[in-house]
Amino acid sequence: MNTSLKNELKRKALHLTGLSVPILYIFTDTKFILTFIALAFALFVVLEPFRIIEELRDRIKVRLRLINPEMVAGIEVLEKHVKDIERTHERGNVAAHIYFALASLIVVYFFSEEIAIASVTLATLGDALAAIIGKNFGRHRFANGKSLEGSLAYFVTGLLVITPLLGIKAAVLGSLVGTLVEFYGVPPDDNFSNQVCVALALYLFSLL
Repeated sequence: MNTSLKNELKRKALHLTGLSVPILYIFTDTKFILTFIALAFALFVVLEPFRIIEELRDRIKVRLRLINPEMVAGIEVLEKHVKDIERTHERGNVAAHIYFALASLIVVYFFSEEIAIASVTLATLGDALAAIIGKNFGRHRFANGKSLEGSLAYFVTGLLVITPLLGIKAAVLGSLVGTLVEFYGVPPDDNFSNQVCVALALYLFSLL
């Protein structure tokens, strides 16, 4: 397995922890899941400066080295894993997990349980499968580097996720919207735009 694919699998494995949101939502209620996401989002925001600013991490490691050198070694291993899975544009900017948590908070707060579960699940599974299949089996590439195979993987995932929750017509619409958002990388970040755009599309469809 080449290094690029290995790092992509590591990134997507971490990304799949986003499935904790729909899973917990199924077994709890809106208040609990909003609290869970809000706490995760707050933690991510607090820790983000330490990921971005290397000098800040170094100052902390100097102090910790006097107290617990083994902890510093653990931090450095974690740093290496983080660098392995970071996108180039994330190294000096907000990372995907912050956008994902913020979008989940918005989607769960403003939309129904079925729409929220569908949107978050699709954004999590669809993105992961599109990237993995696109990197492994993508033979028909577009100018932006995305592949037809990856986009089809996202679309099919959407059909499988949304149909049991909202029906086939809503699934086709939501999957198409999500596929386009993922393909074009709609700003500010597709981890944000994917959830919000799919949820909005499904909501508007439900009004027809």
